[in-house]
Amino acid sequence: MLGGMAERSAWVEITENDPGHSAAYIQRFRDLAAQGVDLVGEARLVDAMLPRGSRVLDAGCGPGRVGGHLASVGHDVVGVDVDPVLIAAAEEDHPGPRWLVGDLAELDLPAAGIREPFDALVCAGNVMTFLAPSTRGEVLRRMRAHVVADGRAAIGFGAGRGYPFDEFLSDARAAGWAEDLLLSTWDLRPFTPDADFLVAVLRAA
Repeated sequence: MLGGMAERSAWVEITENDPGHSAAYIQRFRDLAAQGVDLVGEARLVDAMLPRGSRVLDAGCGPGRVGGHLASVGHDVVGVDVDPVLIAAAEEDHPGPRWLVGDLAELDLPAAGIREPFDALVCAGNVMTFLAPSTRGEVLRRMRAHVVADGRAAIGFGAGRGYPFDEFLSDARAAGWAEDLLLSTWDLRPFTPDADFLVAVLRAA
């Protein structure tokens, strides 16, 4: 396990209060996949940003639906999530990538023997809004530290979840990211002032 010293995230508190939460989350997405629902839109966007065989960090990877697809189309993927139940599901459902239990606020993959930086990072599933507010800037800084000099990130989350978009973008700039493109959906619709979702495509500044 990586880290564990930072303020606990909302996800950790939710799962401690409801031990069945993670299993229900996993089953929900397994059921959707079985129904043929498209669950890889985020991965397609990231894949379009990269040459085949790129190194991708799936930050807050959950049960691996995004990183698993990226690996299936030829990328070298490492996924990190604070929830060991979700990581176990990722290992079961998406063998191939390296899946690690870890707190993004303590992210230090070189200490785990993963020394090569990443070409890109993806952070989907409202992960940023589950972070403890005191750790947001540090998470963004550590994300930046794990990508190459011209690396990129695609980070998406919804409005009304306690992390205003302008505050996030300010935090990202302070952490060493610059904005390449702001979208309101993972299927490339432009961001507007009244958008209820943000997909920020960032580059290492």
